Amino acid sequence: MSTPRRYQFDNQLPVPRDQRPPVYQPESMAAPAVPDQPHVVVQHIHQAPPDRTVQRVALGAGAGGGAVAAGVYFGPLLVAAISSMAISLAVVALVVVASAWGVVTVVRSIGGPDGKAAAKTLRRKG
Repeated sequence: MSTPRRYQFDNQLPVPRDQRPPVYQPESMAAPAVPDQPHVVVQHIHQAPPDRTVQRVALGAGAGGGAVAAGVYFGPLLVAAISSMAISLAVVALVVVASAWGVVTVVRSIGGPDGKAAAKTLRRKG
């Protein structure tokens, strides 16, 4: 006499299969319940922050993640580059003004009456 099976998979023999394929038999569904009161729709409307609006528009317009990444990466980079150029131009303008003031002062002090006339002429043209 063989020992009883302890587990479902103790038998090493293959399980005989049913030769007929399963047939789909639809079951009737219960009718949907009609609610007594209409559903209340709660809609939350959020305002996007101004720095992310362009990225959200780019996503909604069908642009890929590359456009969003470029906007996030190159936006601050562009602001930094323009600020750097503006500071450089301001320093150059300050150096030009200081140099012109120095030249006018030196021409006045060294040149005598001719130098003062030349400084006036230079001041009118500059």
